[in-house]
Amino acid sequence: MKRRSPRSPVYADRLPPTRPGTRVALFGGTFDPPHDGHLMASLSALRRIGVEQVWWLLTPGNPLKRRKPAPLADRLAACAAFADHPRIAVTGIEATFGTRYSIDTVRRILAQCPGVSFVWLMGADALAGFHRWRDWRRLAAMIPIAVVDRPNAGGALASPAAITLRDRRISESDAALLPSLAPPVWTFLHGPRIGVSSTALRSRKKR
Repeated sequence: MKRRSPRSPVYADRLPPTRPGTRVALFGGTFDPPHDGHLMASLSALRRIGVEQVWWLLTPGNPLKRRKPAPLADRLAACAAFADHPRIAVTGIEATFGTRYSIDTVRRILAQCPGVSFVWLMGADALAGFHRWRDWRRLAAMIPIAVVDRPNAGGALASPAAITLRDRRISESDAALLPSLAPPVWTFLHGPRIGVSSTALRSRKKR
């Protein structure tokens, strides 16, 4: 029996096509490898925020991590096969842009996609360290943010970034409003926690 091709579209060196009025969640990371936590966060964005697409932005390398990830082409193929969803697009645009930091990537995307409503999607573990990101306050002022709950991230809501932005947090019951609101604005989405990480999966594979 012939195996069907993955349904998640791949855009190795360009942005996925879109049009003004589209609502898109940007989900950045190394995705090395992709796992159920990535997929759960993406499906939450589609369902609860009401975005029409989620773009997995595969970074060439994380500035906060010393480890060099697997080759970008391998990760693009793995993500497309794993996500297997027509509304989750996988892109290696950061390598094309030559950007290392999320704020620079977001700035380029906003400039190239006028009229598109973007939301930045991250896990609660990322929120816990968000204050260590390059120009994180400016990033928060550029794009609405949706944070998805993660295991072992109980201190995320007490993190420096969460405290600084506490007056800009909206109820998760209003999450569908997020793409239309002016930043800085964010919400925290509670739900099932998937106890898996890319680091743990790599370690398991080595063993």
